[in-house]
Amino acid sequence: MLTSKSGLAVGPIGQGTWCFGEDQGQADTELASLKAGIASGMNLIDTAEMYGDGGAELLIGQALQGMPREDLYLVSKIYPHNANKSAYLSACKNSLRRLDADYLDLYLLHWRGPSPLSEVVECMEDLKDRGMIRDWGVSNFDLGDMEELLSLEKGKNCLVNQVLYHLGSRGIEYDLLPWLQEHKILTMAYCPLAQAGDLKKGLFEDESLNEIANSHDASLAQILLAFLLSQPLVLPIPRTKRPERAIENAEAMRIKLSREELDTLDQAFPPPTRKLPLDIE
Repeated sequence: MLTSKSGLAVGPIGQGTWCFGEDQGQADTELASLKAGIASGMNLIDTAEMYGDGGAELLIGQALQGMPREDLYLVSKIYPHNANKSAYLSACKNSLRRLDADYLDLYLLHWRGPSPLSEVVECMEDLKDRGMIRDWGVSNFDLGDMEELLSLEKGKNCLVNQVLYHLGSRGIEYDLLPWLQEHKILTMAYCPLAQAGDLKKGLFEDESLNEIANSHDASLAQILLAFLLSQPLVLPIPRTKRPERAIENAEAMRIKLSREELDTLDQAFPPPTRKLPLDIE
């Protein structure tokens, strides 16, 4: 679904880093988790200048020391207030410095802000021309935002929309996800595990979900990831600070849910029948 600058295929599951780099006491386990995930095939690392006020990017830079850059796919996000002609260049340079990287594979507008989309696109395209980023996209854009973006001539260069999406939050399936799939824009799903169920009470206790997990000798988290992997052009980016969980997340790549199992999940967590507001938490 994605390829790195070297042409290397990107794994179908990536790694999120929200809340990384905020507590020095957790740095060792965070570093170990990132490395374990990469070793298990999750070579896409997602971060943002917002995370830990740059601390997550610094931590990732440490984790990737000694690894071939061409084997990795680095994603970061720019604050909306920096996505303008006066601040975009320094913001991207600062992210690259913290990551100790020469370029980003993908740079996302974190959410829509005050800058006109035409100016955001112009900034992103300039970063591409400078070789600082390879591709760009957006995050937390609903259908109307995406339609406006693609009405711009170079808005069609948008590669990704990163949104909250998990089995317990399926609102994007009503109109946004089909639209993105039709336009061949990748949906990067953050919070794919519903923050261990905190975002959807009862998710991890659901009987049918547990039965499916047991039948695959898998964890509940792995089934949640497998559900997203069953959707075309969807790439989940789970976050964990535990190396063993990172390995477990990566092993979800091997799980293929049957049509009957997907129908069971539809009954337990029905897809939307009307337009819903875009979830962000």
